[in-house]
Amino acid sequence: MQELLFLAHRIPYPPNKGDKLRSYNMLRYLSQRYRVHLGCFVDSADDRKYITKVKSLCYETCFVDQSPLAARLRSLRGLASGEALSLPYYRDAGMAAWVARVLRRRPVHAALVFSSPMAQYLMAPGAGALRRVVDFVDVDSEKWRQYAEVRRWPMAALYRREARALLAHERSVAQRFESASFVSQAEAALFRRLAPESGHKVSYFNNGVDADYFSPHILQRSPFPPGAANLVFTGAMDYWPNIDAVQWFAREVFAPLCARLPALGFYIVGARPPPEVRVLARQPGVVVTGTVADVRPYLAHASVCVAPLRIARGVQNKVLEAMAMQKVVLVSPQALEGISARPGSELLVAEGGPAFIAHIEAVLAAPSPRAMALAARARVLADYSWSVNLERLSALLAAPLPERAR
Repeated sequence: MQELLFLAHRIPYPPNKGDKLRSYNMLRYLSQRYRVHLGCFVDSADDRKYITKVKSLCYETCFVDQSPLAARLRSLRGLASGEALSLPYYRDAGMAAWVARVLRRRPVHAALVFSSPMAQYLMAPGAGALRRVVDFVDVDSEKWRQYAEVRRWPMAALYRREARALLAHERSVAQRFESASFVSQAEAALFRRLAPESGHKVSYFNNGVDADYFSPHILQRSPFPPGAANLVFTGAMDYWPNIDAVQWFAREVFAPLCARLPALGFYIVGARPPPEVRVLARQPGVVVTGTVADVRPYLAHASVCVAPLRIARGVQNKVLEAMAMQKVVLVSPQALEGISARPGSELLVAEGGPAFIAHIEAVLAAPSPRAMALAARARVLADYSWSVNLERLSALLAAPLPERAR
């Protein structure tokens, strides 16, 4: 069995947020085909209890504890060096030493880097002797550019700087690695425009959904009051685009709806809600759950699942999971990007408060939106299988090393 080095910026478990969902399924898939040497950071004390689970999928591991506060302070070194702040954030001498030791002692065939900052551990000249694949997932530099557009000075200026510096790093990585992958065709196309010199190396493979787990056929007890209509948003609530989405939706969409439909509920379901999200529960009809043992009951019994993101990159797993649960899903154009679903027949798309309100009222008034719900699940079953989509990653890792890199 060949050996693989896998570097990730966060421990790939539990699969309860977008990046971990992708990295865990990649690790699980690759562990059946390679002896995997995994190096990653652990940025939450709660995640340490999953180390044994992750080790069971690997041949050798390196887990580096990371204090987010200390990492943020360390990232400021980038202001002096001119590099993207994301690079010193994920720079660690112990991780670098472990990577060097694995490459020196083990017959590693290929290396997979998950997210661009981790590529810094494989940029030394000697690392060119193995096949290197970077899964950028999203064009992170574009995310920072979007942040800059909606924030005020001085953060807007800092985010613009990060967008420029991180794009320069992304382009450098793509030039030096043998292959670069993204989470969707749209993200791959965007990067080809931003880094045309590496366009021939760029590909993508979609995320997947465990359609047996996210299934409408598993009975779920309703978490809602009997007879009430409910709108549901799911996601990690310490992520700023999710925070912005629920704040906007509660103000611009739910408040006017609730004035006409006082029994309507809006459930914000996700871990680690900050104060600016928890305060929304003071608004009539809004419920902020915090961490829940299982999101499926909320999806299964939702009247409408909503994803009103105004800033989004890549593929929104929350949308795919709700579609797999055979629900009517209402999204913003940004949340739809990268998902191959047909608006109007497999889900609904709205831009702006009045359009969201009109769609929600129409769904609530309809006798049964069953046709759209059935079509939503059918789309997920057709296009979002982990085992099928990860075959693209397997092919990237198995390709021969170019002659110039040997």
